Amino acid sequence: VQLQASGGGLVQPGGSLRLSCAASGFTLDYYAIGWFRQVPGKEREGVSCIDSSNGSTYYADSMKGRFTISRDNAKNTVYLQMNSLKPEDTAIYYCATDLATVCGSRWTYWGQGTQVTVSS
Repeated sequence: VQLQASGGGLVQPGGSLRLSCAASGFTLDYYAIGWFRQVPGKEREGVSCIDSSNGSTYYADSMKGRFTISRDNAKNTVYLQMNSLKPEDTAIYYCATDLATVCGSRWTYWGQGTQVTVSS
């Protein structure tokens, strides 16, 4: 089970990025996938999650209306579209799964992270 997060970079405030979480070793569309972020020295924070069972999506309050999580099963990839980015969104973003069909509180398998920097 491997997850590869990509798509991070430097963007100006108000800009957009789309992160990708590509899976290998398993079929991603069978499982819930979560996005998380962490700033060095701070606790990891949940960003968003998408179920596999019915496609339900969940967002942290500060991301609602700005971030959108989606799947492309043909590409075995989950995306996180991030719009209206703010400097406080700067962090390393990770995707994860516990090979469960619904979003939960345990996450066993993690991608390596991709850096997002929002700065002018």
